Amino acid sequence: MTSFLVSLAVLVGGYFVYGAVVERVTGINPQRAVPADTMRDGIDYVPLPVWRVFLIQFLNIAGLGPIFGAIMGIMFGPAAFLWIVLGTIFAGAVHDFVSAMMSLRAGGASLPELVGRELGSGIKQLMRVFSLVLLVLVGAVFVLTPAGLIASMTPQALGTGFWIGAIFLYYVLATLLPVDKVIARIYPVFGFALLFMAVGLLGVLLFGGADIPADWSGGLSSRYAGGSKPVFPMMFVSIACGAISGFHATQSPMMARCLRNERLARPVFYGAMVAEGLVALIWAAAAITFTGGYDGLQSYMADHSGGAGALVHDISISWLGAAGGILAILGVVAAPITTGDTALRSARLIAADFLHVDQRPVSRRLMVSLPIFAATAGVMMIDFNVLWRYFAWSNQTLAVFTLWAASAWLYRRGRAYVLTMLPAMFMTVVCVSYILYAPSPEGFGLGRTMAAACALAVTAAVTAAFARMVRGERSLYSEIDEV
Repeated sequence: MTSFLVSLAVLVGGYFVYGAVVERVTGINPQRAVPADTMRDGIDYVPLPVWRVFLIQFLNIAGLGPIFGAIMGIMFGPAAFLWIVLGTIFAGAVHDFVSAMMSLRAGGASLPELVGRELGSGIKQLMRVFSLVLLVLVGAVFVLTPAGLIASMTPQALGTGFWIGAIFLYYVLATLLPVDKVIARIYPVFGFALLFMAVGLLGVLLFGGADIPADWSGGLSSRYAGGSKPVFPMMFVSIACGAISGFHATQSPMMARCLRNERLARPVFYGAMVAEGLVALIWAAAAITFTGGYDGLQSYMADHSGGAGALVHDISISWLGAAGGILAILGVVAAPITTGDTALRSARLIAADFLHVDQRPVSRRLMVSLPIFAATAGVMMIDFNVLWRYFAWSNQTLAVFTLWAASAWLYRRGRAYVLTMLPAMFMTVVCVSYILYAPSPEGFGLGRTMAAACALAVTAAVTAAFARMVRGERSLYSEIDEV
């Protein structure tokens, strides 16, 4: 219990202390005009109340990552608690916040345009393709997952196929309609369900006599049987959305187009990531508490074909009762749906940005979106386990590009770029190590020592290349292009 309480306290404290530091470094200016006012179009650039923007951002980035990812990730042992807390404060929240600030200062530009502006046109083209592929993967994954969950709770006549069609139709509407017509209206309902779930489970953990078996006796080693999944680098990819996720930076520009003032950026972007970290902590603790520990959790998962959905259902119903459990499960179902819809909407915005297509006429939105819908439908035909495996890797790789671009953005403005450069270096080591160490066909199957050594060498080379690229370039940028 002590580990859990300390983790909660540090994570909340990180928002107020380190979040304020990051805000000061980026140079928040409440007097600066924001894209929601200067570029208002009634479709994507729409000023919204801060509580709506926060809930949309929170639900956009949450998905099933801080729930399913945390349940699977806690099998790495107490190291998972450390990664959720420290990863959120020093990497994930910084990543989300700075990418949002970059977009706010660039007229709400999408992620590939922002990264390309800082790292060059070649990287811009790569990011356009990479981001669209990732967002299509997210859209496909977050149609299949909630469809299966809903089908398990509804009459047999309404099978998975029916719910796939219903969810996909909703995604089409959420992608095409103005942001304040669908997304901004239904997210508060889903947000309440998800927050109720988290608060309810936290209440049981704190006041229900629960004993959270963190078990530090094995140190920071993995608790997977036989060490089949070592903490490094596997944990840092498995637990993504609850610590740092590249997908989030594709969502930040969408909400940057709706923010009414720069001073609201930290509560929305840094705050939403901290809220997600709290959800991940709660579910990680609930999983080992409910099953009695790491061995119990591993046995439970083996008995249920490795799926976390059954555990989510059992914990919710057992701890929160029938009514509370149903509401909690609604939150779990809503989380992926409210990520999938905005993933496809972000894909439309990215495509529209690089194609320079005006999005005010619905016909233009439809023209840009149809290929995205077709690609998503096609990807859904691929085996889910294959989809998720490549999503996890590509997700963290996207974070690497974003953090290096953010470092260049801060450096060129004479600000403390170390805030993003250190997590950029760390995540570069993680991603390269993972690709080299993971078994085929996902990776190259090298030994862990060799993979780590190669990753360090690659990171050193990337850091040197970054230094050469930005050296002496501060004078090329000024605050004039950000007014």
